[in-house]
Amino acid sequence: MRILVTGGAGFIGSHTCVELLNAGHDIVVIDNLLNSHTESLNRVREITDVSFDFEHANLLDRDKLRIVFAEQNIDAVIHFAGLKAVAESVGKPLYYYHNNLASTIVLCEVMGEYGIKNLVFSSSATVYGQTNQVPIKEETNLVATNPYGRTKLMIEEILRDLYISDNEWSIALLRYFNPVGAHSSGLIGEDPNGIPNNLTPYITQVAVGKLPELKVFGNDYDTIDGTGVRDYIHVVDLAKGHLKALDKVMNNTGVEAYNLGTGKGYSVLEVLSAFERAIGKTIPYKIVDRRHGDVAVSYADPLKAKRELNWEAEKSLDDMCRDAWNWQKNNINGFKEEVIK
Repeated sequence: MRILVTGGAGFIGSHTCVELLNAGHDIVVIDNLLNSHTESLNRVREITDVSFDFEHANLLDRDKLRIVFAEQNIDAVIHFAGLKAVAESVGKPLYYYHNNLASTIVLCEVMGEYGIKNLVFSSSATVYGQTNQVPIKEETNLVATNPYGRTKLMIEEILRDLYISDNEWSIALLRYFNPVGAHSSGLIGEDPNGIPNNLTPYITQVAVGKLPELKVFGNDYDTIDGTGVRDYIHVVDLAKGHLKALDKVMNNTGVEAYNLGTGKGYSVLEVLSAFERAIGKTIPYKIVDRRHGDVAVSYADPLKAKRELNWEAEKSLDDMCRDAWNWQKNNINGFKEEVIK
């Protein structure tokens, strides 16, 4: 099959490109490179020894998107593209609503024009909001609490309405928990702009000396050591989940949501200890005040994905930390800027 991967130069997108190519699929990547670099795609080619087409474009550019569909003979779309920083979304809500919603609407409209109605959508566990109900099932109430999360929830609703209007659509909504790790080659991994928003790149950047210490937000939660507990999933396991979802949408119609997580929670200090084992040294940290809105414990119930997609996470926390560190130590400054090719 020939798969259009929107946002394919990003963290999860690039790892999914590797798995698609290794599985024998053809891919076309479209990315505006706002939060990513073409070097990640060069390295995907290096890992797989397979060539593929890249289109530097914004999904809001309807004319450009039409050209891609007209020329590329697309069978299905995996849609990662979108703005993704929670804090930024709070400060720039209209920017997030316009970009994430409008770009998805344009994508779906153009897909419809060309009769392509198979879509895997990159959603997020943020659609569950601040629930204290664990494990979190797909049926848990959806109450996103920030603009980023609300864009994911709104897009899910848009896609459900799209199917109601046209029952030929087949859509999988993949709700990620906390993606971490990197490809075992160390060639691709998470490369955040500025100070990381997520725990693991923060830890690895402290370990390589880019940041002085890890800030741990609160140690007075009702958990094993007082720090927040989350469900961390290896990015390669996550990428493989997209291939299973792709198989599903190519052979069924309808809209289904799936949690992609391990079903297991680890505290911040447990993750820190696992990184110290992987790195072989102590990582400095400082306890600071809780962040507003953080819950004590959050982890997935992944049984629906196992039952309906024949998918489950396989990699351990130690695997996640080892691979994340292997990426960071070999790419201290992440992907370097380069001329767009």
